[in-house]
Amino acid sequence: MVPASASPTVVPLPYSNPACVDPEEAFVAAISSCHMLTFLYVAYREGFQIDSYEDEAVGVMTKGENGVPWVSSVTLRPKVLYSGEKLPTKADEDRLHHLAHEQCYVANSVKTQVTVQSKPG
Repeated sequence: MVPASASPTVVPLPYSNPACVDPEEAFVAAISSCHMLTFLYVAYREGFQIDSYEDEAVGVMTKGENGVPWVSSVTLRPKVLYSGEKLPTKADEDRLHHLAHEQCYVANSVKTQVTVQSKPG
């Protein structure tokens, strides 16, 4: 179980807990995790060995037409380190991220715009 709370920016203290994950953070983490797991799978299928994968995902909230805030965009910033005999080119890595995005169940389930900006390893 993950300790969760409303965001203190929405629900004031003491009715929220800033040490806990808020739903919006969990949403961004779900998109990031799904992309990572799908990326690891498609990279493995193509013979690439991943040593580490880190992401600095950021979500942006905007007010919708109805005045209710929503997570309108998520930017993934994965940094992947490889080893082994077969190393990907930048074009390979971009293609792998594209495939991962196309196959990610979470990204395909939301209206939020998801962008991948891979960082050099």
